Amino acid sequence: MDIKRKEGRYARLYKQITGLINKSSNNSLSNMATINAVLYHKMDYYFWIGFYLLHDGKLQVGPYQGALACINLTRNTGVCWAAINQQKPIVVNDVEKFPGHIACNSRSKSEIVIPLKNRAGKITGVMDVDSIVLNSFNEIDVKWLQKISELV
Repeated sequence: MDIKRKEGRYARLYKQITGLINKSSNNSLSNMATINAVLYHKMDYYFWIGFYLLHDGKLQVGPYQGALACINLTRNTGVCWAAINQQKPIVVNDVEKFPGHIACNSRSKSEIVIPLKNRAGKITGVMDVDSIVLNSFNEIDVKWLQKISELV
């Protein structure tokens, strides 16, 4: 998807998600589920989208859409833990080239992970998106997924 089209689609989806959440939700899990459902069905290059949440030092799957997910992600391995440890979004153009990549589904080819923060700025988990196409994610995805993750 070209940059201009991607930017426009994210802007429309952000407005839609904000409206849905503001109208009826005061629950972070409901917000995650809503975000997943809208993005999974509207972004054609998304193969999997979900949240992994920190719980007692473990990174465990939360709400998601797509193929079956890994329940627990081994500490300090994979893209999700890299985003937490580096405290920044991580874009991986080819997951086969990422050291320690955790393959929950072998069809995944590229990935983006956005740290999820609470109101105090503490990381509480991540938003994780996979694509079956190499090089699916760029700075537009980073910008909008960070903004969308703040709606949780």
